Amino acid sequence: MKSRWNSHCTQCLLKKHLTNYPDTATEEERLTYIRRLFSILTDIAPGESSPVIVNRILTLQKEMFDQFVDYTDIKKHFNQLMLEQEDWIYADISSATDPIRRALQYVMKGNYIDFGVLSDVNSEKLMELLSQAKDQTIDELIFDELMQDLTSAKNMVLLTDNCGEIVLDKLLIRTIMSQFPDLQIHVIVRGGHALNDATMEDACQVGLPDLVKVIGNGTCLQGTYLPDISKEARDLLEQADVILSKGQGNFESLQYCGLNIYYLFLCKCDLFTKRFHTHLYNGILTNDRYV
Repeated sequence: MKSRWNSHCTQCLLKKHLTNYPDTATEEERLTYIRRLFSILTDIAPGESSPVIVNRILTLQKEMFDQFVDYTDIKKHFNQLMLEQEDWIYADISSATDPIRRALQYVMKGNYIDFGVLSDVNSEKLMELLSQAKDQTIDELIFDELMQDLTSAKNMVLLTDNCGEIVLDKLLIRTIMSQFPDLQIHVIVRGGHALNDATMEDACQVGLPDLVKVIGNGTCLQGTYLPDISKEARDLLEQADVILSKGQGNFESLQYCGLNIYYLFLCKCDLFTKRFHTHLYNGILTNDRYV
């Protein structure tokens, strides 16, 4: 298997976490933390990726300093904010010449709500990106293959990413269901708190379980690492004819897995803009076989 880890991610995580300890920490505690952080970053097994490593770092911070950022209020805020945009966005999707294409454009732009990658997530920037959704380009080859796969598929799984944008995931599902009414669709959310990633609580807040079957993946990683998720979630993915995977974390943890996965995300860091030869805050639709 190709490596999912790289030097850029190492540098990024060092920059974010090297001094991420409380001011009250003693010198001995700081040195112990730094040594253990370096150990995490140098002891990475084949196939592991950034979401797995970040979870280990956050576990270390919780263990040593009882540090834990509660995103509950932030998640509720962005879920409610996006619920307030739901009607006009769905009206725009429904009136578009190609509703599925338009829904994908919104889904990509909505992937901005990511506190794991971005240091500043604000409502104004989100609204700006959503207003630009119809200008988001989509790879025509990949889009045509996705539509062909949806036409022949019996079942599809959507892997969610962040809070707020889960409303756009719901609108994408509604749009796909209207064009492919016989397609069986399942949604997989995070199995526990993982920064501002969507969980079952978020899915319920935006009404997603009223539309399709939703399950947790059994872990609190900011991605979908197949060896760690529940058997139920893994079976759904392995049996799916089509998988739509949201966000950079899911891409990082699933790339090269060989499943028929279509990745949808917004490029939010230098690594992704360079890898996909694009600019910051541009959306990407690709398939695992082209990664």
